[in-house]
Amino acid sequence: MTVLVKGAGVAGLATALELGRRGLAVEVVERRADIGLGASHWAGGMLAPYCEREAAEEIVLTSGLAAADWWDEAVPGLVQRGGTLVLANPRDLADLKRFASRTRGHRWLGEEEIADLEPDLKGRFGTGLFFSEEAHLDPRQALRGLYQAARQLGVSFRFGEGAGDAGDYASVVDCRGPQAIGEIQGLRGVRGEMLYLETAEVTLSRPVRLLHPRHPLYIVPRGNGHFMLGATMIETDDDGPITARSMMELLNTAYALHPAFAEARIVETGTGIRPAFPDNVPRLIKTSEGLAVAGMHRHGFLLAPALAREAAERLITIHTSERRRTA
Repeated sequence: MTVLVKGAGVAGLATALELGRRGLAVEVVERRADIGLGASHWAGGMLAPYCEREAAEEIVLTSGLAAADWWDEAVPGLVQRGGTLVLANPRDLADLKRFASRTRGHRWLGEEEIADLEPDLKGRFGTGLFFSEEAHLDPRQALRGLYQAARQLGVSFRFGEGAGDAGDYASVVDCRGPQAIGEIQGLRGVRGEMLYLETAEVTLSRPVRLLHPRHPLYIVPRGNGHFMLGATMIETDDDGPITARSMMELLNTAYALHPAFAEARIVETGTGIRPAFPDNVPRLIKTSEGLAVAGMHRHGFLLAPALAREAAERLITIHTSERRRTA
């Protein structure tokens, strides 16, 4: 049997890989000209289940715990396991305490311990939280790695065209992300905005989250003096360019983390529409054509492995049962 996967973002590529690992014939169709040109392209790539628990359901934590190991196996050498550092300015210490109360897997740090982890932040913050078991990766390298791994398993890809007749396939897995808004009940768009900065004046070894009452920031090192800053969460499906307000908020918060970011070069900006259900929990749902991996919200790289495995196992079960009935 051949399974059709619609979409070549992180959910589609992970699902195709899991299906290919189980020996199924898989075809991926992507309407864009290449992989990862949707919301996955603009992701932070943080594999941070403990931190995400601060604003997400428990299932996001439990389903995301194995993500770093999955990525290590799928794209060897890409995952960086340096943990996550969460900081707040002294006036926002209550926010840091609230963050700690809503999460686990962390330990409190003092000024010297923060400086040991991130020397360039020495003397800037007196207390913080360190989530030592978390990790991160470069999403664009991860997408390319998944694509290559899937190709090696015999997965075929078609770009720049529609999916065609679903009846030509044994089953269909819809991984179109925001393209499915309006077709899958309950999906809405959540806009995220980001920018890349370049500076030789700051070095960070791990993602840093700076809490702020109005516009919290995460900053992820990408190497070679590049840093990804994100991300806003705006309830809209407008995917136009980044707004002046968001740009100012991101830059002001980066400056609060380290003043040297004021002289950094802005090398890229972008926006992505992330599909989300009302509870912001991604899920696998049954459709008239098969299954859909939907509602990834801000958890794409964290939860795609678990949902991809679930989708592959469910399809195997369905088609095994069908073969037995027709035997």
